[in-house]
Amino acid sequence: MAARRSAKTKSPKPWGGRFAGRTDPRVEAFTQSVSFDHRLAPWDIRGSIAHAEMLGARRIIPRADAVKIVRGLRAILREVEAGKFRFDPALEDVHMNVEAALTRRIGPAGGRLHTARSRNDQVATALRLWLREEIGHIQAALRGLRRALLAQAERGVDWVMPGYTHLQRAQPVTFAHHLLAYSQMLHRDAERLEEVRGRVNVLPLGAGALAGTAHPIDRRMVARKLGFAGIAGNSMDAVSDRDFAVEFASAAALAMIHLSRLGEEVVLWASAEFGFVELPDAFATGSSLMPQKRNPDPAELARGKSGRVVGDLVALLTLMKGLPLTYNRDMQEDKEPLFDAAGTLRASLGVMAGLIEAMRPRPERMAEAAEGGYMTATDLADAMVRRGVPFREAHEAAGRAVRLASSKGVPLSGLRAADLKKADPRLRPADLKATALARSVASRRSEGGPSRASVLRQIQAERKRLRG
Repeated sequence: MAARRSAKTKSPKPWGGRFAGRTDPRVEAFTQSVSFDHRLAPWDIRGSIAHAEMLGARRIIPRADAVKIVRGLRAILREVEAGKFRFDPALEDVHMNVEAALTRRIGPAGGRLHTARSRNDQVATALRLWLREEIGHIQAALRGLRRALLAQAERGVDWVMPGYTHLQRAQPVTFAHHLLAYSQMLHRDAERLEEVRGRVNVLPLGAGALAGTAHPIDRRMVARKLGFAGIAGNSMDAVSDRDFAVEFASAAALAMIHLSRLGEEVVLWASAEFGFVELPDAFATGSSLMPQKRNPDPAELARGKSGRVVGDLVALLTLMKGLPLTYNRDMQEDKEPLFDAAGTLRASLGVMAGLIEAMRPRPERMAEAAEGGYMTATDLADAMVRRGVPFREAHEAAGRAVRLASSKGVPLSGLRAADLKKADPRLRPADLKATALARSVASRRSEGGPSRASVLRQIQAERKRLRG
């Protein structure tokens, strides 16, 4: 039979008064969360400080006790930030570790801190405070990568390279134009994260376990102290809402997909088959067997880690899909995927910024690749269109010209007048001028296109966004 405590014996558990028997050690190990939620300690303490100050100001607890609590919490915060605070798994989570340390430090007054709150609204507050700050760090890392892309784009405004569809040479673009496509993706990532941050920035504290509190608290005072833009409008939703975590994981997963695509480009460009860039020693690794190898491991890992963050998103969605209101212990499992998604994205952005900044483009190899593949065939068709030939007919004529040039082993510019006439009587030798690479790129002046003027406008717009 389980050992029983006397009525006077205080339980080490915050909920122990209802129970006479001890918790099975396997259950304690299985249900503890302090092994991962300890990282919330600084934000949990800041939330507790604001809560205690409000309790004292509203005279819900004696002001003298509120002062003691705040002083004790600030001392504990210094220990946490210095790495000197010891977390005890027997106390289940970060919240009870902090509260127990506070009570040891200041005595019975520490027991007043939990007045008018629950761990349900407490953890939701700490998680939002942490994520709000983490989004700020990720936004800074996004700006770092965008600046690196912009710097390389400014160098490569006039470097012609192949643009691809289906990984086949398609039409000529410039190195700058290609890199600015990724800058656009990352700009959207920044916008999404800012939208998520707005929904993160709502205070749940004061919702209690689910039904608010009978004490005359001032939630808006706490919101002001913690920098929240507003308060959660329904106490049941406040403690059970993890939309903000799912939204963040979604934005993080999409950002990682963009990094994966960029990583794949770098892997291709750095290969001997492409040779468009060289990676410095600092951003390449070798082989334990083959001495000649220079592997683009950071780019490959950015590509690989995207699957990990997509998994974090799926974990959070699956976690929440069947939960009734309000808090359920399942929700303890929200933290590890959220921490992982944020940490992986932040690290990946940092290493990719360094890689893009350090890589050495090889414009001569880009130009060499751009000369092959008959990429200006569309320009030949467009030359006919400008004379009134319907595009579908011009497309077929240009296709026959490509087939003829390919059979002769010459570029389009190598076709003679007789060859053009054979492909289509409406083709003229003057039309071949449109197939020059530089002319092709320069002709694409449509907004957002690869012409020099268009790319310079894109660079200017990105500079403006980064300054803003």
